[in-house]
Amino acid sequence: MQHASSQAFDGKAFVSTLTTSPGVYRYFNEDGELLYVGKASNLKKRVGSYFLKPRMEPRIAAMVAQIARAETTVTRTEAEALLLESQLIKVLKPRYNILLRDDKSYPYIYLSGSEDYPRLAFHRGARNQPGRYFGPFPSAFAVRESLNLMQKLFKVRQCEDSYFRNRSRPCLQYQIGRCTGPCVGLISVEDYRGDVRHAEMFLDGRSSAVIDELVDAMEQASAALNFERAAALRDQVAALRKLHAQNHVQGATADMDVIACRMEAGIVCVSVLFFRNGLSLGTRDFYPRLPLDPEPADVLAQFIAQYYLDRLVPREIILGEDVADAQLLSEMLAQQCGHAVEIKTRVRGDRAQFLQMAERNAQASLTSRIASRQTLGTRFEDLRNLLGLDEPPRRIECFDISHTRGEATVASCVVFGPEGPEKSHYRRFNISGITPGDDYAAMHQALTRRFRKVAEGEGARPDVLLIDGGSGQVAQALDVLGELGVTGIEVVGVAKGPGRRAGEETLILASSHREIHPGPSSPALHLVAAVRDESHRFAIRGHRKRREKARERSVLEDVQGVGARRRTALLKAFGGLAGVEAAGVEELMQVKGIDRGLAERIYGALHV
Repeated sequence: MQHASSQAFDGKAFVSTLTTSPGVYRYFNEDGELLYVGKASNLKKRVGSYFLKPRMEPRIAAMVAQIARAETTVTRTEAEALLLESQLIKVLKPRYNILLRDDKSYPYIYLSGSEDYPRLAFHRGARNQPGRYFGPFPSAFAVRESLNLMQKLFKVRQCEDSYFRNRSRPCLQYQIGRCTGPCVGLISVEDYRGDVRHAEMFLDGRSSAVIDELVDAMEQASAALNFERAAALRDQVAALRKLHAQNHVQGATADMDVIACRMEAGIVCVSVLFFRNGLSLGTRDFYPRLPLDPEPADVLAQFIAQYYLDRLVPREIILGEDVADAQLLSEMLAQQCGHAVEIKTRVRGDRAQFLQMAERNAQASLTSRIASRQTLGTRFEDLRNLLGLDEPPRRIECFDISHTRGEATVASCVVFGPEGPEKSHYRRFNISGITPGDDYAAMHQALTRRFRKVAEGEGARPDVLLIDGGSGQVAQALDVLGELGVTGIEVVGVAKGPGRRAGEETLILASSHREIHPGPSSPALHLVAAVRDESHRFAIRGHRKRREKARERSVLEDVQGVGARRRTALLKAFGGLAGVEAAGVEELMQVKGIDRGLAERIYGALHV
């Protein structure tokens, strides 16, 4: 590794020391902050382009003017340099690089192994259990929809093993024709294995082969005069053919991703359309950070390099733009995944249609995001005017308290910025050592714990502090800030209006001792209400978790209309509370005694 550092960085002198080998270069400012990471097939030539050219684009010149130190790492090949660059960008997040922000892992369908009666299940995380994993799917919704479908078509169990082993009679899934009752031996291991094999074939994309086998079985059952069995197989074949016609995309290869990019108003959307085993698995949109003003081809190149670092790589990647170093990217990905990878940009036929689909999706998502951001910007500007601030707030924090008759008190702190909610900065505070039900003491404790760090020079300072409550809660906030010597924060109380009607809230401004009523048409109040509601939701969820942990009591007990009998029926039907939480309204309605209204209340209580 080579270094260069001085108060006035001499780029030309640094370039003269470089090798012509491939490698990675990094630029730092005088505070040691990493500005940019780049790769080069020839370090001397590439780095020299920043310091030896008489003129540069303004965006590049702005970065070069900040360089106080440079480092290089020599690699054996350009492919190694590309891989190292991608890893450094993802881990170190340089200011001037295109940065893909995505921390979620993709979900899979898991088929357990070794048991006589394997089960299908939703899975996200490490794939280290015996069995098979099918996917990845673009979203949890896609997995749950697929599992719901599999249960109808092949009747392979999806219940937890602990639930399965302790059954003495068939569950509701058997009663409604979605399970064959393996828990009580109503189907032989051999027949069940046949259903599992068909489910595997279907998930592998071999639905045509499944249909052919079922048709043969139907004809054999009919010839043997087993008409009931033949009718069941006929319905299964019809359902499979209908699904095959809806979901199978002719022309898609076994594994293919189609990626389109659209840019507008300083925002970029990258939309990925997934195909696995000839089936379309839907799309997923990404919004990489854009510190500069790159071309779509630059975004796609950086996106691919970072995106596939820790994901399964398909055999084909279809792009809407020609990217530099496409061959190099292909080699890097092939080296990583162990099979050939083709990157294509000029496509015809079905692939061209897939690309158009991805481009339309990217444009629609981008338009929606721009509209949302413009709305948010309008609200922040209106809040500035309403509160008389010099500029729109960059950080808003809101505190709320939640408890049940003083039990398991939890305070929440949510954070909003110009981009919307900043969930990585959310915090909960478990309140203790106070008189149960004393909201003032709870607020005082939470604010003290939060702003003590600010007083010590740690943590971000909000521009606006919202307190869910009236003048008494606002007084607690002022007391805490005064005790800690924290100044420069606009404290605003959010008091509910008459009848607790939305849009009639009163804002209590601590700095001017005024009360204002913005009214239901105020964009500023819309923003305040959104932040307050998010804080309320976050507090309630934390309180319920703490309360359940403390007394092992089901949240279902808080739902009006759900008594012991219905609660037991729900838990038995779905294999526990986790299964009830995963169920939709229509599934909940399948339990005896639960109509749509009650199902909607249960769903709402579990998804606050």
